[in-house]
Amino acid sequence: MNARYSPVLIGMLGALPIVGLLVLWQAIYVSGIAPPALLPSPVAVFTRFFQQLGDANFLQNVGVTLYRLFVGFAVAAILGIAAGVLATGSKLFASFLLPLVRVLAPVPKIALYPAFTLTLGYDDASKIALVIADALFPILLATYQGTSAVEPKLAWSARAAGVSPLRTLFTVVLPAALPSVLTGCRIGLVISCIVVFLAEMITSTDGLGHLLMRAARNFQTVDMFVPLIAISILGLLLNAAFNALRRHLLRGFPEEK
Repeated sequence: MNARYSPVLIGMLGALPIVGLLVLWQAIYVSGIAPPALLPSPVAVFTRFFQQLGDANFLQNVGVTLYRLFVGFAVAAILGIAAGVLATGSKLFASFLLPLVRVLAPVPKIALYPAFTLTLGYDDASKIALVIADALFPILLATYQGTSAVEPKLAWSARAAGVSPLRTLFTVVLPAALPSVLTGCRIGLVISCIVVFLAEMITSTDGLGHLLMRAARNFQTVDMFVPLIAISILGLLLNAAFNALRRHLLRGFPEEK
């Protein structure tokens, strides 16, 4: 029997690690273990962060990062879900796709970034391509595993009713595998946040990753921590929004244990 806890209690418990991390940060700063020039106080960093929220240039860089993140993630989700569903419905397509996935999935996609920059340039396209390459595989694999585990009788019933094979895959099998698909998308979204920031750190003239590297080169440690705080908060907000969307989409599903 599963215990029921109030959302407020769960939220408080979830906040404890973050509070603990901030307390540890402040303790290290006060103790002098790390020089203030290298590790500023959290008060200084968050003060600067809230100041930057009123800076149009900072908000523009946040928008650039979000644009690259959302476009890359959206393309990865469309391609990954479509490929995973088609691999379930076609043994021929699966025999071609799955060996390719096994070979490419373990490859660190950041190793492809120099090739992306050479072919697509240093602007948005290369960064979006890296996000797609990294987020695609968890979405594809989760979709394939979820759709492969769907009860075959559901598809047989739809086929017996005259529904075409392709339509059966996307209107019967895919909705039945939605929990697994959304889990893959959630993993892909987290990866997208990490990858877009990393790509901007390597080669970019805008975005949060660029702001971090610019501050580091100028030895502005407070400004260096601000983009880290920003991407962390964005990650939390995106994760919360995705969880809310997931709960909405899975309202008709049995409660997951």
